[in-house]
Amino acid sequence: MPLMLDAATLPQDAIEVGRIGDAWGLKGWMKIHAFNNDPQAFFSSKRWYLQVPEPRAGVRINFVAFTGTVLFKVLEAKEHSSGVVATSLDVADRTVAESLKGARIFIPRSSFPTPSKDEFYWVDLLGHMVINREGVELGKVDDMHSTGPNTVLILGKIMIPFVSVYIDSVDHATKTIRVDWQADYLD
Repeated sequence: MPLMLDAATLPQDAIEVGRIGDAWGLKGWMKIHAFNNDPQAFFSSKRWYLQVPEPRAGVRINFVAFTGTVLFKVLEAKEHSSGVVATSLDVADRTVAESLKGARIFIPRSSFPTPSKDEFYWVDLLGHMVINREGVELGKVDDMHSTGPNTVLILGKIMIPFVSVYIDSVDHATKTIRVDWQADYLD
């Protein structure tokens, strides 16, 4: 059975959350390479948007499953071992699942589960201005990195552990993060 996915427009709030990996089993299941350790966004949405893999330097892409952006209707997604596996009504067997390897997965941010108090999605913190207790603007959050035990805010060359001992408050309305951190701390 050939792959028949509907062309779609990527929602404005779409976030790239992972890629399709290898086929898993014989009945059209796929391994998912999540970009986050908490895969809840995969379980909260039954409508994923797929795009063709991005070319990498020196690697030729021979991806022919689809072009542009397509809607992927998830039948089931679940945790398995230390990862996520998923299937769709559009994916009938292993061969079809293999044809999707490398496809980029996007999920609308509005479909993410609501985080608990004092929990944050990284994507929601990017661009926030970080201000210390003295009112000094340290910079905007450019990136975040997981070190294993904790997450680190990256503001240019400044790195601040995103832990309660240093983070006083996060205000999404004003896009600010208040911290107990001095401008002259070594990063």
